[in-house]
Amino acid sequence: MLKTFLTRQIDKIERTWGYDASYMRHVLRASPATFLKFGFLTQLVDRKAAPAAALAAAGIAGTLAEDCGPCTQISVDMAAAGGVKPQVLRAILAGDEAAMGEDAALGWRFAQASLARDMEAADPLRDEIVRRWGDRGLVAASMAITTARMYPTLKYALGYGKACSRVTVAGEPAPLRQAA
Repeated sequence: MLKTFLTRQIDKIERTWGYDASYMRHVLRASPATFLKFGFLTQLVDRKAAPAAALAAAGIAGTLAEDCGPCTQISVDMAAAGGVKPQVLRAILAGDEAAMGEDAALGWRFAQASLARDMEAADPLRDEIVRRWGDRGLVAASMAITTARMYPTLKYALGYGKACSRVTVAGEPAPLRQAA
């Protein structure tokens, strides 16, 4: 019964986002308990704790550190559905901080510095995030980076990540810059 319900959830993800979730089916087959626990991870990001563009930039930077295709695409699509404007998403994908807007650029720079383990750069960015959005915003941005990396990492580790693909924003190809 539980497996049937979870299979339907995966089906819904695939239909909603046009995303191949075969690796999720693999996890479900191997260990429903693990699949359930993994599914809760997406809820770790408090989407109300910081601006959507900042969280999108942090998350997309995290995804780009691990992926160059479908996982990046679903991250972009979910950010768009969450209200992030196409021009901001294109700028994030290109790494064009000047075009991202202030909030997204802060999230992007923080993610880049954190992913590079450059604490000299990350420390003042972290302070700025706390100044603007408080500790909740810092935790949300940090979780956006972290959780964004888990999906493509799992997918590749299980053997389902095979190739890069073109990423689109609002139906148009977008330039792609790999993260740190």
